Amino acid sequence: MAEADRPQITLITPPVLDLEVFPDRLARVMDAVEIACLRLALATKDTDDLGRAADACREIAHARDVAVVIERHVLLAERHGLDGVHLTDGARSVRAARKDLGPDAIVGAFCGPTRHEGISAGEAAADYVAFGPIGTTGLDKGEQAAFDLFQWWSEMIEVPVIAEGGLTAELVAEFGPVTDFFGIGEEIWGADDPLAALKALIAPLG
Repeated sequence: MAEADRPQITLITPPVLDLEVFPDRLARVMDAVEIACLRLALATKDTDDLGRAADACREIAHARDVAVVIERHVLLAERHGLDGVHLTDGARSVRAARKDLGPDAIVGAFCGPTRHEGISAGEAAADYVAFGPIGTTGLDKGEQAAFDLFQWWSEMIEVPVIAEGGLTAELVAEFGPVTDFFGIGEEIWGADDPLAALKALIAPLG
């Protein structure tokens, strides 16, 4: 695959971070593989815990010129010097987040498997949309985002798109030609060597 056409990587944190260990693991991955963006996807609602994680991850990422977005928490994005927010409710909050964060911030939206939701998010000035899962995950409760959705999007819509959820090397090879980014997180962080797991996962991209 030509380098200009090769999808970029959005790295997604685990839902729970051990700040004694994770920053070093994150730095090792970022030093070896080109990462476009880091997404903080933490399960906790404790703003102190979120803030500590945001500060630690921002320090690692920004030192390597990697943008950082945080799921849902618009106020924390501003407070902790992050680059933007990743919204998990489709198009519904995009306009409000854009108003709060301004024109230069990154505002992205996860739109499940739904083309209409993605179009609405793009029209509301989202910088990117994410569709998924494209593979099987432990959280499957509904349909997967189909290859046809990404193929149509890549041909018709200029807003960048992320493919994520249940990625395998086979899916990376299949979806590589029709997506701008792969969102990768749970697929690697459970491995003994996340860097090796990431390299194996994206090997089909060349």
